[in-house]
Amino acid sequence: MLLVRNIRLPLSCPDPDAEAAAQALHILRVPAHKAARCGVAKLSVDARHGKPVLVYTMAITLKDEGEESAYAGASPCVCFTQPARFSFSVGDTALKTRPVVVGLGPAGLFAALLLARSGFRPLVLERGPELDERVKAVEHFEKTGELNLNANIQFGEGGAGTFSDGKLTTRIKDPRCRKVLEEMVDAGAPEEILYDAKPHIGTDLLRGVVKQLREKIISLGGEVRFFAKVTGFQWENDRVQAVFLKNGEKIEAEDVVLALGHRARDTFTLLYEEKFALEQKPFAMGVRIEHPQAMIDAVQYGDAAAILPAADYRLTYTTQKNRGVYTFCMCPGGYVVAAASEEGRLAVNGMSEHARDGKNANSALLVQIFPEDFGSDHPLAGMLFQRELEERAFLAGGGSYTAPVQTVGSFLGKGKVEAAEVTATYRPAVRESSLDEIFPAFMTEALREALPAMGRKLKGFDRADAVLTAVESRSSSPVRLLRDEDRQSPIRGLYPCGEGGGWAGGILSAAADGMRCAEAVCKQL
Repeated sequence: MLLVRNIRLPLSCPDPDAEAAAQALHILRVPAHKAARCGVAKLSVDARHGKPVLVYTMAITLKDEGEESAYAGASPCVCFTQPARFSFSVGDTALKTRPVVVGLGPAGLFAALLLARSGFRPLVLERGPELDERVKAVEHFEKTGELNLNANIQFGEGGAGTFSDGKLTTRIKDPRCRKVLEEMVDAGAPEEILYDAKPHIGTDLLRGVVKQLREKIISLGGEVRFFAKVTGFQWENDRVQAVFLKNGEKIEAEDVVLALGHRARDTFTLLYEEKFALEQKPFAMGVRIEHPQAMIDAVQYGDAAAILPAADYRLTYTTQKNRGVYTFCMCPGGYVVAAASEEGRLAVNGMSEHARDGKNANSALLVQIFPEDFGSDHPLAGMLFQRELEERAFLAGGGSYTAPVQTVGSFLGKGKVEAAEVTATYRPAVRESSLDEIFPAFMTEALREALPAMGRKLKGFDRADAVLTAVESRSSSPVRLLRDEDRQSPIRGLYPCGEGGGWAGGILSAAADGMRCAEAVCKQL
């Protein structure tokens, strides 16, 4: 396959895909009749120089593939590459028991799908409900403030990512990522995620994809049980033998994929009490910051904002005390959502639909948290730190999961904001408060230093009426479940994976890690 990079086209181009294909063939000096395929490999928008342009990478396969390498030097923007293809073969060792997958988030979904495709009929145990019931519970919570501990934005089919932007970006280079995207397209996701430089599905479309993936698992011989919370394990000679459910059921299992998600704090506590190998890890906490999406579009795209999709951004800053502050999980045209999963503790997250047509942009604005900040060497100290700040946020909001908010102007000591344009999108309700009541001094100091600096990078980021909503505490796991090179914990047969295990960060990387663990179960490593 030949890749032709950096084909730059104006936004006014009437048929940019066709023009990019024509230019790619022209650069290669290949007649169209010699090409078996000429398609989009990657598409992005370059708005760095004030006049946005479309930037294409085109993938060309010749009818005579043996000729392709001869064209590699046609231009500096051309390279010859072998497509990264995911493949594996099932080992010779037969499994003694049916493999069990704990959790139906991205890691669990794709672990179960691979196991099912390999003929192992996995049993998936999900503590929450199926997705339609989960959506009803979330909507009820947003209207009433009545939290369902088993059905919320954290727990249930699809995991926490189902109520997000459905962002599919990752920095890892792994053919499994392409396989995940292909499986998602086959399950109903837009085909554009295969080539978009910043692919996303949106929470509205992602829900359908998740349900289709579950049905695929079942059609291949797998089984999915909802409201099946794991409450214990049995093992002998450092080998898992069975899992126990809340209803008292014992399920024999010698291969268990732990795809918990990093919100399953009660399960982390269980694992600690049963002496599983855990360790602290760094993470980040902060707030959700909201701006008018129109402002972000204008700053990023200028006059072209009217004809381009909603703009995003990514900002980083290192404080004078060498602590990182950064934006994360930016949701163009999105909403700040109630992400609590425990009584008396308040957390927020961000969500966008596929159209990204909401009035506000929001992003996590996070401060790095290190183990030395926890004040303890206990493996769960980071989790306890998260809980403490969520409890403070709950109290600052006045209870009933009303979220504390503060304008950037107020937070930076600029006084009351007049004629504010930004209205908080969090539901069920918000209450003006002070972030100093919630966060330790090192966090507020870092945020106060970072906001003006980020405003110099992205004009208006520190505008006075931008809204800060606390507390964004679930960006990544504060715990790592230890595993070795064959993906198993010291308790053999247990495969910690995904975000909850501390081995991934985001939908795509978690799904890929779930596949790695499933491959290990299939005796490939």
